[in-house]
Amino acid sequence: MTLTLDPQSTAGSPSDDAAGATAGAVTAGTPAAVLDADFYGFMRRLTPVEQASVAEIRDYLEREVRPGADDRWEATTSPRHLIPGFAELGLFGSGIPEVAHFENSAVYRGWVALEIARVDPSTATFIGVHSGLAMNAIAVGGSPEQQHEWLAPMARGELIGAFGLTEPLHGSDTAKGLETTATRRTTADGTDEWVLNGAKRWIGNATFADVVVIWARDTADDQVKGFLVRQPATGFTATKIERKQSLRAVENADIVLEDVIVPESDRLQQIHGFRDVAIVLRLTRADVAWQAIGVAVGAYEAALAYTKTRVQFGKPIASFQLVQQKLADSLADITASIALCVRVSEMLDEDAQKDHHSAMAKAFATKKMREVVARSRELMGGNGIQLDHGAARFFADAEAVYTFEGTYDMNTLIVGRAITGIAAFV
Repeated sequence: MTLTLDPQSTAGSPSDDAAGATAGAVTAGTPAAVLDADFYGFMRRLTPVEQASVAEIRDYLEREVRPGADDRWEATTSPRHLIPGFAELGLFGSGIPEVAHFENSAVYRGWVALEIARVDPSTATFIGVHSGLAMNAIAVGGSPEQQHEWLAPMARGELIGAFGLTEPLHGSDTAKGLETTATRRTTADGTDEWVLNGAKRWIGNATFADVVVIWARDTADDQVKGFLVRQPATGFTATKIERKQSLRAVENADIVLEDVIVPESDRLQQIHGFRDVAIVLRLTRADVAWQAIGVAVGAYEAALAYTKTRVQFGKPIASFQLVQQKLADSLADITASIALCVRVSEMLDEDAQKDHHSAMAKAFATKKMREVVARSRELMGGNGIQLDHGAARFFADAEAVYTFEGTYDMNTLIVGRAITGIAAFV
């Protein structure tokens, strides 16, 4: 890890006073450590309280997450034993005012996603599914009663969530192609309930989640609705997907739903169609762009350290012009991606962010991430394909980050629709 202590702080939004008043255990007195990969010092735009929180999170990640990351990746096991620590740091629900540890900005939340991914993209994905997707689905689509029941325990890490949208035959076209069905019925004793049937694929956390948000099409009005499926549930089966070569420590699952009964009280009451689902996805898409930057930074840091110690022709390879060019190109790609993500997150706080803004950030950041991890692996030669040298895990994990939360192609088409006014994908 390369970082520089920076005693300077630039106030941002929210105000320092407001943030300090609600910070709890986090105070503004801790100096912020600026990553060397943050070449333009964008982290200084965070408030002192936010910077102190980032410093605390980074310290925890280095002590508790990094040491076992390679082993968990190789063993395909999720870091469940670290859930209490994640909760104590406020990593669950930080964008939901009712459960956040302190008032914070979207830029802060994005920076936290970067920090986690630069240590372990699988951990970043686990947290993103639970906090960004499942909790936000309840925060956006749930009734006050549902929010009260679920959000606080999920923020404390006592209950873990999953998010079931993607299907075996439907990924990019889920808005119109969703096949999982929900049929409403009233039982003989007057109970109002729904019957779910269908299948889901690539659902992170589903093998051990306490609640799975399932998106299904109402057979009566053909609209997509959300359901809180409590675990265990009769007719619900989650099978871990094996033989993955990316994000191996994320426990993705195939889900089968066979006449799963969900009471009307567990239907997300504020979800009336896929447009509401899209609101949840937009909240997380920019965070995935930040996560992509973290993947790039993790690979870049490993490559930089390697080139300083790897000696060929009697000198460190970091002294060679072509090596320095690759490092400089990678740093420029990282810097450009941070700049784009800072602005798109600011737009979220300003209530100005649209789908095409987050889509552009996700597409650009993941494309540049792919280039950075490839250069980083290349700089290590044959050693680059071995976990022990630091780049291989990021190189492999980048492929999943490039694809989920909207593929590169689909995100560029969302931007293209905004540019031309013509949808090219339906």
